[in-house]
Amino acid sequence: MEDLLEKESVKRVNDFIKKFDSSLEIIILDKTARTAKDAATALNCEVGAIVKSLVLKADNGFLVCLVAGDKRCSLNKLKKLIGKKDVCMADAEQVKSQTGFSIGGVAPVAHLNKLEVLIDNSLGRFKDVFSAAGHPNCIFKIGYSQLIKITKGSEKEISE
Repeated sequence: MEDLLEKESVKRVNDFIKKFDSSLEIIILDKTARTAKDAATALNCEVGAIVKSLVLKADNGFLVCLVAGDKRCSLNKLKKLIGKKDVCMADAEQVKSQTGFSIGGVAPVAHLNKLEVLIDNSLGRFKDVFSAAGHPNCIFKIGYSQLIKITKGSEKEISE
């Protein structure tokens, strides 16, 4: 499992988080964290403390929404918020081409393209949250306030 740290996508996340705060570390899990429920089980934490990094297509562009594991992203709230009519989940190929990550391992940072990041304010219930780190078996723990800073994201109410 240690060779996961050598994967390009995981190294990209590791470099990014270390530049931001050298104390942040990627944790390799024995079990997959492909879903929020899987991650919460593996980490023995609340599902809500798991950050889901969702890539959405809005008209002709893309953005990332960070949502608590126990919430769903509201496309209606999102459409109103960003003023776009055509908003949907990006497909696996689009996710990979925009972020450089495969679904299940999409990190909130270190994307291939510069993407706007919206952070659902329901994550603010937690002092610390857990995010994917470029692979379904890799995560990192980060303070909620640090997550806002590292992603340069905007806190919004985007869940239902």
